Amino acid sequence: TTFSGRTVSSSAASGGWAATASAGGAVGAYEISVSQLASAARLLGAADVGSRLSSSSSVAGVTLATMRGVTPVTAGVFSINGHQVTVSTADSLQDVFSAISTATGGDVVAAYDSVADKVSLSSITSSPITLGAANDTSNLLRVLKLANNGAATVQSSAAVAALSTTAVLASAGLKSAPSNVDASGNGSFLINGTTISYNVNSDSLAAVLKSINTSGAGVTASYDGTNDRVVLTNNRPGNLGISVSESGSGLLSALGLVSGATLQSGSDAQFTLNGGPVLSASGNTLEAVDHGVTGLSVTVTSTGTQTLTVGTDTTSMRKNIDAFISAYNAVQSDIDEKTKVTTANGKVTTGVLTAMREVQEWARDMRQLVFKSVSGLSQSITSLDGLGIGFSGIDTSAKVLDEAKLTKALSERPNEVEAFFQKSSTGLAVAFGALVDRITTANGADQTRLNASNTDLDRQIAELERRIANQKQLLTDSFVAMESMQSKIQQQGSAISQAFFPSSK
Repeated sequence: TTFSGRTVSSSAASGGWAATASAGGAVGAYEISVSQLASAARLLGAADVGSRLSSSSSVAGVTLATMRGVTPVTAGVFSINGHQVTVSTADSLQDVFSAISTATGGDVVAAYDSVADKVSLSSITSSPITLGAANDTSNLLRVLKLANNGAATVQSSAAVAALSTTAVLASAGLKSAPSNVDASGNGSFLINGTTISYNVNSDSLAAVLKSINTSGAGVTASYDGTNDRVVLTNNRPGNLGISVSESGSGLLSALGLVSGATLQSGSDAQFTLNGGPVLSASGNTLEAVDHGVTGLSVTVTSTGTQTLTVGTDTTSMRKNIDAFISAYNAVQSDIDEKTKVTTANGKVTTGVLTAMREVQEWARDMRQLVFKSVSGLSQSITSLDGLGIGFSGIDTSAKVLDEAKLTKALSERPNEVEAFFQKSSTGLAVAFGALVDRITTANGADQTRLNASNTDLDRQIAELERRIANQKQLLTDSFVAMESMQSKIQQQGSAISQAFFPSSK
């Protein structure tokens, strides 16, 4: 792949498109104009599948802690007409209505519409109602879907009640309970032919949605609390359908995904190549099967036009050629070092392999091979000289002598460079492989002999080291014994002196 590698550049400085070209891909410039991105199909369940907060206008039994809203209510304060209302999660919704009236001096009256499942605020004096302040700490106004519109009457923008995604399905607040379940509460349904099982007494809506998302149904299920509905979205964009089915009135029916559901069809990506006819792709990654350019893959993220230029990967080619030169020079340098003969002050010093003429022949064979022409090539590049590579003066190291010549060859004639290195039987890389095989095979006996010699030397060195260690220990023991004897003699001499010459003390 060194010589078939490809690079891709875009005419857009930061277009957001991601393009790659595989090895051997078609080289050239390609103008791609995207007029439409692919989108995924969605099945929108019927809205307001949850039951109402209350079956009547009385909400004295609906506490803020248990109220099924889009999100749990937080305790704190909210503002109405510049007055703060303090609420606790232990308060009932009716308590909140009374607190609003008290805070506004009786001007604002709150009420619950059990039919529409909405809360309304009305000004007795027909004054504009102002809701909320920057220092509010409770989210109750948002949960009740009340927003300031500057009118004398304000009503929830949508039904307030929502399903509980964490409670078990039997008590999640479904308007219609699943009826097609067994005595233990087990049921199932199909999405795109994949079976999803559930239990109304132990599974929550969140658990069912997770089961769908981790199954092989190919869709992502989510709950839209604002509209109180479940949405299924295809994991793949394009004009693909979503099929759902169940036996009887089960959970799908209760979630409004059978009757009352709306399918928003997905769309294919639409684009042109080099000003040609409009083409389409089922996703936003345009492959060769979509546009016909071998090896080119483009992931588009926006509409617009970009010109993508596919070229040869000269950087990788140059990196590998430099590595070859470096390796060749390292081997030649190592052979020179091991076989050289030097003189200094009349003293001749030989290398460790000076006497082995075959090693010097290896260096000669490699020098002859690396700079001879490759046979059987009907092209301009038949030797390293054609790539601007050669010797410099008396230095036998290979190096790039003509940078421009090498760069031009890699960018304009990569196929010729590849043939020079890779041509069957005679290409430079192939020939080097054959030379190495011959050397390692023909000199097997020498390698065995040298290895045996090394092993014998290692044995001799080990034996000498053992003898030295023994001699060292013997001398050490003798020295210690001598020191001990001298100490005893000194003690005896002192005792004799004390016995015969006591006055000397």
